[in-house]
Amino acid sequence: MRKVISYCTIVHRKARILIKLFSLVLSFSLLISFSFSGVAKASSPDQCVDCHQNQVNDWKKSDHAKAMDIANPSSVLADFNNASVEHYGQSAKFTNEDGKYWATISRGETTQKYQLDYTFGHYPLQQFLVKADGGRYQVLPFSWDSRPESEGGQRWFAIYADEDIKPNDRLHWQQPLQNWNGMCADCHSDGLKRNYSVAENTFSTSWDNINVGCQSCHGKMTDHAKTGKFNTEDYAGSKEIAKWLLSLEDLDGEWITRKPSPKRDNRFMENCYACHSLRSPLTDGFVHDAPFLDQFSPNFIAAPLYHADGQIKEEVYVYGSFLQSKMHAAGVNCLDCHNEHSMKLKAPDNGVCSQCHNPQVFDVVEHHGHKEQSTGSLCVSCHMPTTTYMGVDARRDHSFKIPRPHLSDKFDTPNACVACHDDKSNQWATDSLKKWHGAPAKLSSTKMDFQRLQIGERLSIAQHLAIINDSSLSEILRATAITQLPNTVGQLFDAQIQGWVDSELPLIRLALAKNGQLLAPEDRQKSFSKLLKDEYRSVRTAAANHLINIPIADKTLLQKSLNELMHSNDISSWRGEGHLNQSMVHMNIGDAEKTIESLTRGIKVDPYFTENYINLADIYRAMGDANNEKKTFEAGLEATPNAAMLQYSYGLHLIRSKQIGDALNAFAKAVKISPDNSQFAYVYLIAMDANGQTKRALSILKSIIRRFNGDPQLAQLGMSYAQKMNDEQSYNYFAKFLQK
Repeated sequence: MRKVISYCTIVHRKARILIKLFSLVLSFSLLISFSFSGVAKASSPDQCVDCHQNQVNDWKKSDHAKAMDIANPSSVLADFNNASVEHYGQSAKFTNEDGKYWATISRGETTQKYQLDYTFGHYPLQQFLVKADGGRYQVLPFSWDSRPESEGGQRWFAIYADEDIKPNDRLHWQQPLQNWNGMCADCHSDGLKRNYSVAENTFSTSWDNINVGCQSCHGKMTDHAKTGKFNTEDYAGSKEIAKWLLSLEDLDGEWITRKPSPKRDNRFMENCYACHSLRSPLTDGFVHDAPFLDQFSPNFIAAPLYHADGQIKEEVYVYGSFLQSKMHAAGVNCLDCHNEHSMKLKAPDNGVCSQCHNPQVFDVVEHHGHKEQSTGSLCVSCHMPTTTYMGVDARRDHSFKIPRPHLSDKFDTPNACVACHDDKSNQWATDSLKKWHGAPAKLSSTKMDFQRLQIGERLSIAQHLAIINDSSLSEILRATAITQLPNTVGQLFDAQIQGWVDSELPLIRLALAKNGQLLAPEDRQKSFSKLLKDEYRSVRTAAANHLINIPIADKTLLQKSLNELMHSNDISSWRGEGHLNQSMVHMNIGDAEKTIESLTRGIKVDPYFTENYINLADIYRAMGDANNEKKTFEAGLEATPNAAMLQYSYGLHLIRSKQIGDALNAFAKAVKISPDNSQFAYVYLIAMDANGQTKRALSILKSIIRRFNGDPQLAQLGMSYAQKMNDEQSYNYFAKFLQK
């Protein structure tokens, strides 16, 4: 198969034109069926099969078809024949009783039996859902490894393999972060609505189809199912896509044999992004024909979610990495590589890449440096390395980066070379690549500065602005740099943001909208207020959050966006963050009663989310209510004694209460829990000095300052203490850090 595919990419130009025309006809017919295979009622694939049998058959092979199901013999893959598993202090036994699936879970003296109502996913792992109070379904703490036994599968396992997740942890399976309704449901079923009630703290979640079927991509298409007709506007859209398919360029003799146009109509990918992204919902559920940024607010490319160079680190899915890529910039879309219904790759091994990239240049030993047919010879091994999530789920990075081991030590970034050759060094990898390809091409100064920014190095304002205004960088990297301006500047001015407010790139506008605090109120009144008219809800709501109580000409417009913001906060109020965000709106409006109400609800809903305790204590402090301030801290520390920020905040409260000894204990705990936080260390050392322990503080500071790369603030503190103790040697020691 590989030889056939490779040959097809280098045939004579005239022959390839004929192949292209044939492919166009095929693609066009598929696009019509892909765009209009809806059905009446709930758009069930069973109702589509009469007219779209091939598409439905392909869909049945997809992960989408198995996204969720009722737990029954046809859907359950796991062993329920009295199988058991243990993990730290917890154990489970799995049984099948009269066709129903049960898990008996024990911790210490407590044992509880749960019926498993639904399967969730199927490969490489299958999870199970358990009914809880208030219309909730929770994800069982043990999952089934559905990989073959030869790969380590066919076993029950705990996703958090190295942790004992106890009941007072936010990650415990009965807490909100393991809640199906809020965390998972909208991407695993068609037409899902969470229907969360803030007042009752309950869900009445509904769906149209239990799994991801036709409706998620095509809508309900009720009229089409009844009449067989389709929307002419959609048809025109399909013709537009076909036109861009026809515009693929042939570049014989070049490295690229087929080049997509960056002007292709790839708007259908907004559908893909809705689920394949790390984002916050702005609406209850989503629809197939609304823009992604009108329904979600995505995360940007920043630590700790991503590595400094933009490679995936935490579970961020595909959107953020793909938008960084040259593929995205060139107009490549998901369906260039994946079948539109099965979602399987269109060709095996390097065949997918050889659709566009000349195999005579790339699929050769001279390029990849590995034996033919070996794992190392695969394009994805070097350009789409995997990161494993949920214990067994290896996912590929879609930024398609070139391995740069020569930068790995400097920026603490992974590279595919030593990830595979784990007994080798970055220098070995650098030398090997240099032998094959010569010295590595230098990254632009803005790309290097972006990585410096990601690891916490200080940039000049000119360097930072250069990243944002470099049109050769991807939109999402430039937008990310805007979100990180607080690391470089204390204030922006209206004249500086004109180009961003009026940018054609929506992520640039969104990033600015999220950082309105950098503008003085009088500057926010000016061009920043234009963002309230943005076409996307994500931009409008972010801007509204920074325009509350600032006089602007169109108060009605502000109120409309503010209503959208508060609605999105309500949607997420099944977890602590939703209530925290809502409390900030009420606080900015000046409604102390509703601020306290939101924070109190947040603590009740999500008792191990510490930020609500901290903010509630701050509200009481501002009101002069020291008694409730103290009670709030005590309640928070009882619930989450290992929360570093809570210990630190409590220490500040004790300092204000002139209880320096108790404050020292709180600061010491904060530093122990979070030893890499320089602010915690700084305040702890100041408190020690205030308590007459300057000599001890000086000794501790000398032992830890290198941990913080000679932080100037800590170095100056060390010089001050050394001078106070008349210790010239220590003074000179700390002074050296300021001379670098």
